Amino acid sequence: MGYRKVDTSAILSAWEQFVSTGDLEPGVLAPEVEASWRRCQEAGVDPFAGRAMGVLRPSAFAALVERKQDLIRVAKPFMDNLYSLVAGAFVVLLFDEKGILLEAVGDPERIRTCQDLNLNGGALWDEHEVGTNGAGTCLVLGRPFQVSGPEHYCRKHHRWTCSGAPILDPEGRVLGLLDLSGPVDETHSHTLGLVMAAVAAIQNSLALEQRNQELTLLNDRLSRVLGTVTDGVIVVDARGAIGQINPVAERLLGIREPQARAASIQDLVLDPEPIAALLEQGRDFLDRELDVRCGQGPQHCLATGKPILGPGGAVRGAVLFVNPINKLKRLVNRFSGAQATFRFEDILGRGDALVKAVQLGRAASENDSNVLLTGESGTGKEMFAQSIHNQSARRRGPFVAVNCGAIPRELIASELFGYQDGAFTGAARGGRPGKFELAGGGTLFLDEIGDMPLEQQVALLRVLQDRTITRLGGDRAFRVDVRIICATHRDLREEARRGTFRQDLYYRLNVSTIRLPPLREHPEDVPVLLEAFLGRHRSSLDPAVTAALQAHPWPGNIREFQNVVERMVLAAQGGRIGLEHLPEELLRAPEPPPTPAVASGPVKLRDLLAEEEREEILACLRSAKGNMTRAALRLGISRNTLYRKMEKFGI
Repeated sequence: MGYRKVDTSAILSAWEQFVSTGDLEPGVLAPEVEASWRRCQEAGVDPFAGRAMGVLRPSAFAALVERKQDLIRVAKPFMDNLYSLVAGAFVVLLFDEKGILLEAVGDPERIRTCQDLNLNGGALWDEHEVGTNGAGTCLVLGRPFQVSGPEHYCRKHHRWTCSGAPILDPEGRVLGLLDLSGPVDETHSHTLGLVMAAVAAIQNSLALEQRNQELTLLNDRLSRVLGTVTDGVIVVDARGAIGQINPVAERLLGIREPQARAASIQDLVLDPEPIAALLEQGRDFLDRELDVRCGQGPQHCLATGKPILGPGGAVRGAVLFVNPINKLKRLVNRFSGAQATFRFEDILGRGDALVKAVQLGRAASENDSNVLLTGESGTGKEMFAQSIHNQSARRRGPFVAVNCGAIPRELIASELFGYQDGAFTGAARGGRPGKFELAGGGTLFLDEIGDMPLEQQVALLRVLQDRTITRLGGDRAFRVDVRIICATHRDLREEARRGTFRQDLYYRLNVSTIRLPPLREHPEDVPVLLEAFLGRHRSSLDPAVTAALQAHPWPGNIREFQNVVERMVLAAQGGRIGLEHLPEELLRAPEPPPTPAVASGPVKLRDLLAEEEREEILACLRSAKGNMTRAALRLGISRNTLYRKMEKFGI
């Protein structure tokens, strides 16, 4: 591979014999040269020509130079440096991977005198064109090689020594070739070594440039990722100094990146413990609630911190991902269904009582006052609540509904106000926000507010007055921005008089009161409702059915009405609906209310207490919608005891 001392006269004699007879005396030529001569002979190369006749057209050569511009740009300084070491009769040549001459560095006069060899750009120097040479043969071998004097297959090259070495990319593919050519008598023993050293430098520069390009590309990708993620991203060094923030973090903190670089993360996060553990011990944290100093004051955020580790596991910095809690709550509400779907346009009916309720609802949507919806079960109180929300200024915020009668007494506080990590046995790790927090910026609908225990009514009153909440087990007050809409089927004024509902809370809630009429008070809307419900099933109807439905008192209101229509459709099996398809309870005449029995003697206190207990059990069962566990919890007794009492009272 290195410099070989050549016996010029012996090789010249071998050449003359080979071109004349095709015979070669063994051991005179290097094996690589002998193999090359035989390839040239088989390819029909003229040993007495040797000028590169294959030349690219100017346009094709310009396109090739454009494709190889990185190789030429990197190699040119090393070619100039190599030429400075051998200036004079030598020329430094750069070829592509096919042997096409890309660039020549040397004395211009010397290059002109070599026109019989064609050192112009675009000339093809592979073995099939010019025979054995330092470029074409080296490319065939795929390694550095030197062709000296009569080792060249073509006679015109016998006065030259050509030292070539392929240029490889980082994956080992041939990108091109560097050649140093000069007179045989001026070639030094280190000529090929100089070429190999220059090629190694070119390859290192190409690899370094490729790595720089990859780093630039990676940095550009990371910048684009940081610019598009919805989290605020803060990158800090081992001391906590901020090195980079993305646009989301800029908006969150209220500062631009150049200003942020003058700050420390310890100055921005109010709780120092997780940051210290992250930077000093490399202890990461996931979805931790932190208070961050922002442009508009402290912002409650959910943060994740990951350490950046160097050699040996040393902490070199960290990356923090932060998101305002309110933003995450809106996202959670969006995908968990905490959205209002009904609007006033969806409320069917033109009866005076219903129209009045809708007018009051539209008026209530124009302000942010508390709203109290009253009416029997099944009159559409939640539908009204959603309609008020969707026409209000809070329509882009969440709509969170809570059934106060369906939550066990001991869990109401945690449901409404949330809790901190470890607040009670069974509490979820990391704590959990309550409905007031989840409804931030929107509306909280408290259904069956009359069933809320007295002790929680006190807490609710405080929230309505101060607009702040404190999670169970916590000591920090959160400010909440929530509009309250309540609903109940009870007479809260009467409940307040009896002491089962706080009077001060009643007055706080009773700002805008809307009574939703039962269906029996606007029977003129039955045909409208019937048309809407039947329209989904494409069923025809006997007019007598409509009259029968209008005469029914509908104790279950719209909910019962919808149930009856569905049952009729199923009974008719797609045919015309007649009176025979009405449910049996609608065909029976309504029973007269029971007449109180006249006591034959003095009423015993024990009987009165038993009757009162029976009524209380019935009321709890109704409010719990038949759920025995909930009813037992409200009564403060076990389920077995409840079953025994129901059997005792004939329930």
